[in-house]
Amino acid sequence: MHNPRVPNQPWQFPLILLAAFAAGMVNSVAGGGTLLSFPALVWAGRDPLLANATNTIALWPGSLGGLWGYRREVSGSGRFAAALLGPSILGGILGAIVLLRTPSKTFAGLVPWLILLATLLLAVQEPASRLVAKLGADRRGPAWWAGAMCFQFLVGLYGGYFGAGIGILMLAALGLLGLTDIHQMNGLKNFLAFSINATAALYFAARGAVLWSDGLPMAAAAVCGGLTGAALARKLGRKAVRRAVVGIGLLMALSLFMRRI
Repeated sequence: MHNPRVPNQPWQFPLILLAAFAAGMVNSVAGGGTLLSFPALVWAGRDPLLANATNTIALWPGSLGGLWGYRREVSGSGRFAAALLGPSILGGILGAIVLLRTPSKTFAGLVPWLILLATLLLAVQEPASRLVAKLGADRRGPAWWAGAMCFQFLVGLYGGYFGAGIGILMLAALGLLGLTDIHQMNGLKNFLAFSINATAALYFAARGAVLWSDGLPMAAAAVCGGLTGAALARKLGRKAVRRAVVGIGLLMALSLFMRRI
């Protein structure tokens, strides 16, 4: 895939790095960092399709921290991880393939809607998580396993195509299996999200769909944000950070809708 050269203005690269740093900080505490870094790339004039692929590469290393943090919960959930890993990877690769086969103009038209969807998913994450946690009945019969695997495949498909907001969708899939331990669910969610993003990232890199001049510095900035910015984000509180990101996401979606008028 041909990567078009983008004329850089002096303000663009600092904006991209700042957004990636903020995305790493937000992801370490509340999730939703893509709603900061991806729109920044679009506003800097990057092709939206290549910006999406580049953003996946840039934020993927930061997910290693979340995966490591929940390693004990995942190690005790092998049955669930094994059942949902295949649908996650298959959905992730198919979503990435569909993305790169989508015309850039078509994807650009979808971007405001995708950002709005991801913002709404982030907005309902906490109440939805509480609802899932109240599912006390054991629902692990064959029909529920099949339903959860099919649903997880769709989550992987969406994750490979865009990715923002997949956390709450995966919690819903785990709820179908009757899981109620939020730590176990978050561990599995991080593991499956890592698998989806890794699959998509490898495919994007192999197809030459990554703007490495942006992606590599963004990855470094996101990791620094996750390591050094988490303390500030914790002082603000998870709810405050999530509300701020939801507000920014809504403004980003609105601004991109306005650009189309």
